[in-house]
Amino acid sequence: MAPVCRLVAAAAALEVAVNTSSDPIDPSYGGLSSRTLALVKGNMRQVSFQSWELGTATEALLESEWPALSVFNASAFPPPRTLPASSNASDVLEIAYNVVSTKSSDSLTLVADSAVGDPASLGVAVLLANWTRTNLSDNSYADAAGEQLDYLLNVAPRTDTGAISHRSDETQLWADFIYMVPPFLAYFGSLAGGGAEISLIQTAYDQISLYRDVLRDDSGLWQHILLGSWSDTTHWGTGNAWAAAGMLRVLMTMNHTTQGSQFIEQSANLTTWINEVLESAWHYQAANGTLLNVLDDYSSFADSSSTALMAAVTYRMAVYTNDTSLISYADKALQLIVDSIDENGWLQNTVDPYTFTTATVEGGSSPEGQAFVVLLDAAHRDWIRHNTTSATNADV
Repeated sequence: MAPVCRLVAAAAALEVAVNTSSDPIDPSYGGLSSRTLALVKGNMRQVSFQSWELGTATEALLESEWPALSVFNASAFPPPRTLPASSNASDVLEIAYNVVSTKSSDSLTLVADSAVGDPASLGVAVLLANWTRTNLSDNSYADAAGEQLDYLLNVAPRTDTGAISHRSDETQLWADFIYMVPPFLAYFGSLAGGGAEISLIQTAYDQISLYRDVLRDDSGLWQHILLGSWSDTTHWGTGNAWAAAGMLRVLMTMNHTTQGSQFIEQSANLTTWINEVLESAWHYQAANGTLLNVLDDYSSFADSSSTALMAAVTYRMAVYTNDTSLISYADKALQLIVDSIDENGWLQNTVDPYTFTTATVEGGSSPEGQAFVVLLDAAHRDWIRHNTTSATNADV
């Protein structure tokens, strides 16, 4: 993972950048209170240092605070060149600035990292910063994003079938990769337009398909890590949630671009693949709403992190498909998450994201778990608003 010193400035941006222009929470939709959500976000900012933690945090902030700029907005593409004061994504853009301004000239990736995939998780924020920059002579964001893309497409190790490795030191596939790289490729394409748009969105889809060919098994779930010098063949809850959420972001990107009609078959496949993960995972939901760290291992411990992200994907997919068959699972999970946040805004009962196999120690925290709570809250908010809008339109 990335040396912490390279990311201190970006982490500082998370800690100090707070959107105070308006409270994004509608108290009528339930879920987290405004106070609890603010604490969760503040803690996320405080403990996010690694590249994928910061990348996930920027996505959480976009979906929560700046939904007009999120790929879940049907009018997301193209984003406005000039951001209005009410939707200036200041915290997200500050992180992008700090990442690019501290980027080593010796590194093609946005952050020097032993993982191929993780630095790309910051790519959407960097691309948005480039698109909305006020100094048009400043090419630093474009150069940084372009180098990250070049590394992924032309330098990073690959399997014989063309799957880009998640690791730089050996060819190894991790389910986590699906949240980090394909959304960046698709977003890059959506802003590039023309033939590049079609090519990069197709590449994002192809990478998902190649990874699924290796990691998915007959259970409908994904194994965590395969190939390379070691493996984790378990159906890790967070790994499956990473995969489902990453596929969802690509699905939304390709559907909301001007060339979405070029990806009808791909969209149908992604929809099926996401639902397959959701249905398989929720089969193992415990009575109290939690998922286990290893989804189908009843000797495993409860993990609120994967539960939160899987529920977020479930709400988002229900908005997209109007299929509510899994909402009861998400609702139960949401209540579990609400009950698992302590009075100081820390999500309890999480897996240690650095070991995968042990629970977070007492007094510890999961940066990605904090972000997953924010993603869940935003997804649930949009689900409730979707239902309200649909009911209002039906009454007209």
